[in-house]
Amino acid sequence: MKLTADMLRLYAVTDRRWLGNMTLAEAVEAAIRGGAGCIQLREKALDPADLLNEAKQILAVCRKYHVPLILNDDPEIALKCGADGVHVGQKDMNPRILRSMLGPEKIVGVSAATVAEAEQAVRDGADYLGSGAVFATGTKENTRPVDAALLRQICDAVPVPVVAIGGITAENAVQLKGTGIAGIAVVSAIFAQPDPEQAAAELKTIAEDL
Repeated sequence: MKLTADMLRLYAVTDRRWLGNMTLAEAVEAAIRGGAGCIQLREKALDPADLLNEAKQILAVCRKYHVPLILNDDPEIALKCGADGVHVGQKDMNPRILRSMLGPEKIVGVSAATVAEAEQAVRDGADYLGSGAVFATGTKENTRPVDAALLRQICDAVPVPVVAIGGITAENAVQLKGTGIAGIAVVSAIFAQPDPEQAAAELKTIAEDL
């Protein structure tokens, strides 16, 4: 699936810890109905067999809505289930190696918290970047702060779309206006909400005005 900037307007990253009575597939479908244009499956607590099973279920939902599924840091599972791509951090697999594993048609995303990292990621084959943490976040440890000025510099430095991530909510997302981002990546702002579809719809409206 070819990645477009519009798909990245609202990028939903899963976290099953907040699901309540919904299955992850149900929550993902609700997020997509609300406006999420890209899904990243990030479930580090699952063993490979369970992750593969979950990925297949989520992929079926994503295919129904023509939304790309990106796996977090797991090219093997991505290839086994037929996902659309993989996202890696700075301490994960080198994007060049990842690209060689996935082939030219798959999507490669890379985290970048500095201009230098962003430029190198693009040279290494990244199709898009995730930059943050733009706000304090409790969903990921050892994050590095990326303020609005730095985010603008990163966006200006690279020819690929940049998605802001880290502690983004419906209340603070407006602070990212004018930075040049293609969209926002959120976790708890969708999956920790009682109505993921409504939460996603509100966030999509906000993201379209950034």
